[in-house]
Amino acid sequence: MQMKRIVFFLMLVFEVFYVQAQSEEKTSKIIFSDSSVQLDGKLNEPIWNKLIPEGEFLNYIPNNGDLASNKTEVKMFHNGKKLYISAVYYDTTDIVQIGSLKRDDIGSSGGDSDSFAIILDTYNQQQSGYFFIVNMGGALIDALVSRNGDGFKVSTSWNTVWNAKTSVKGNLKIYEIEIPLKALGYKVDSTEWGVMFHTRNIKLNEWTTSTLIDRNYKQFDLRFAKVFEVEKLSENKPSRFVVTPSVTMNYSEDVINDVEDTMVKPSVDIQFNVSSSLKLDATINPDFSQIDVDRQVTNLSRFSIFFPERRNFFLENSDLFTNLGVSGVNPFYSRRIGADSEISFGLKLSGNITKKTRLGILNVATKAKNDNPAQNYGAFVVQQQLSKLFSATGYLINRQETDGFSFMDDYNRITGVNLNYQSKNNRWTGLANFASSSTSNVSGKNKFYNTEVWYNNINVSGYAGIKKIEKNYIADVGFVPRLYNYDAILDEVIREGYTQTSGRISLTKFYKKSKVLDHHRYLNLFNNTYWDDQGDVSQSTTVLNNDLVFKDQSFLYGGFRHEYVNLKYAFDPLNNGKAITTGKYRYFDAGFGYVSADNKKFQYSGDISYGSYYSGYKKGVSINAQYRLMPLARLQIRYERNRINLNELGRETFYLARFTGEIFFSNRLNWTTYVQYNTQFDNFNINSRLQWEYKPLSYIYIVVSDNYNQDISRKNWGIALKANYRFDF
Repeated sequence: MQMKRIVFFLMLVFEVFYVQAQSEEKTSKIIFSDSSVQLDGKLNEPIWNKLIPEGEFLNYIPNNGDLASNKTEVKMFHNGKKLYISAVYYDTTDIVQIGSLKRDDIGSSGGDSDSFAIILDTYNQQQSGYFFIVNMGGALIDALVSRNGDGFKVSTSWNTVWNAKTSVKGNLKIYEIEIPLKALGYKVDSTEWGVMFHTRNIKLNEWTTSTLIDRNYKQFDLRFAKVFEVEKLSENKPSRFVVTPSVTMNYSEDVINDVEDTMVKPSVDIQFNVSSSLKLDATINPDFSQIDVDRQVTNLSRFSIFFPERRNFFLENSDLFTNLGVSGVNPFYSRRIGADSEISFGLKLSGNITKKTRLGILNVATKAKNDNPAQNYGAFVVQQQLSKLFSATGYLINRQETDGFSFMDDYNRITGVNLNYQSKNNRWTGLANFASSSTSNVSGKNKFYNTEVWYNNINVSGYAGIKKIEKNYIADVGFVPRLYNYDAILDEVIREGYTQTSGRISLTKFYKKSKVLDHHRYLNLFNNTYWDDQGDVSQSTTVLNNDLVFKDQSFLYGGFRHEYVNLKYAFDPLNNGKAITTGKYRYFDAGFGYVSADNKKFQYSGDISYGSYYSGYKKGVSINAQYRLMPLARLQIRYERNRINLNELGRETFYLARFTGEIFFSNRLNWTTYVQYNTQFDNFNINSRLQWEYKPLSYIYIVVSDNYNQDISRKNWGIALKANYRFDF
């Protein structure tokens, strides 16, 4: 009798789990339906009533892990050509709040707006994916998600053709999304996709997600995606060609040298879908005049600042090329290509050749200009998923001088391999790198070694790493700024290898029951130490800080920093010809700041710092403010002042001021103006751009750029008109 009860109980348990599994299976499919949708945000088509919704969203911010108080229901299907997603958010009010109507402004159009997002890992390998966001004003954000250290990063410079419509019905916020399957890379035999959904209610400053994601992870972390089975996934053969011709008319005037120039430049970009998972990109005579100007910064360090790539040709599957190194030591930095001369053509083949194998091949040729000879740049990358825990990447980067179709004996090459590890519980992440460079007329001491490990849970996180860069590890197409040391007295650059160790520990407490506090990072201790080739410490930085975050996501932060510098090369931070001489320096500074809640029309932040600096002292203050007059405009200002007193070497105050004005005529027509004033680089710049997306990814741009010195005396100016048109064949 007892045995019968046990058997009956086990059968009952099995039946419960079986029914649950069946239910989960039904709600974890992207079904195939030969249906069409009129994209209008109304959800009137019969197919929407036949689909089982995904629901039970959870809070990400605030009250992480709790069931969302406002429900979201999501439905998905595809018809072999397009993927359709509907989302209905059950708001408590019919009010809509948006922060911007600008495309790809992930912070304002996405994060500071009522919005909905979908993340697709079409290979379910937790390496890279696609990020689509639409806000209630109809602004679109498309981005690539890729691995970065112990987590993931987002690149919004990537673009593809897709569309979405929204509507309000009572308190319901409705999103209807259409993504062509040809915009996605996938393998036909890989029918399991990782999928996540996010809903943003900026009025409540609330994020909700379709899967449980602890706050110590980014909400686009692919490791937390839910697996969906895609029915009847087939090779997407139609429209395999995309051709985008463009023409640029540019007038510029060099006022100082009294030189004028007028130019008409045609160019063309081509994309061919070799398969649904492999894309071939080509660009001929490209022009990037429409790209937003870089936001200027004050640089008080001895080394170069990293700026992100913005040119679209380099962005498809860009993580294959940009994630080859680590922060501060990267063998491939695409902004080097075409920095000193024009690009004549470029070819790139990238994507998956099997479910677990990604391939990237890039070749770009530049023209000769003045003293800069023509160059050919190449990159070959293979990434392999070895197991659920390990992945490996091998690569070759090449730069070689050319003369016509001949290769000259002036080259720089880097070969390397990376090994990534992630634990099953996502708490441990590891990375090991090895690379070697080969440069004409240079030999020996050409290696790069790196090992890093991260630990991450919701209350405790830590990091430890060590890297060694030998003096002849030369990366002409990379970004290794600390390898090069400028001596301000000798006016020369000395290349010197170094070893770096880094460590960090962070302790955080979350207050789910508090009505005021969200979380408190009460300890964040970080150290970064560099040794030179002789084994002497050249610099050591120790930072101790913490922050206090309130329920409305405003926060206070503050900390202390101690710096030890064994200065081997004279440094002139004041740019006055009076350099800091070599020697050992110890200095200490402290600062604190505040950032207001980002769901208000008027948002502001500011910080101050004070402390010693080499043989003197430094005081810093910065203020940021923005006002949203939506849906018409968004206005931003930043003011930064750094006052440095080096006693007998002089004193100087560097000012950086920036105004950004955005006017929205619609979500496809906007006018953006940057006004930047930077006394450190003696520059006053105005850049104004009118952008009209008259057809998906077909644009007309009018760009005016005007440069002055800090005394407002014009140096040069120009105006460019660019138009392109995207053909899908």
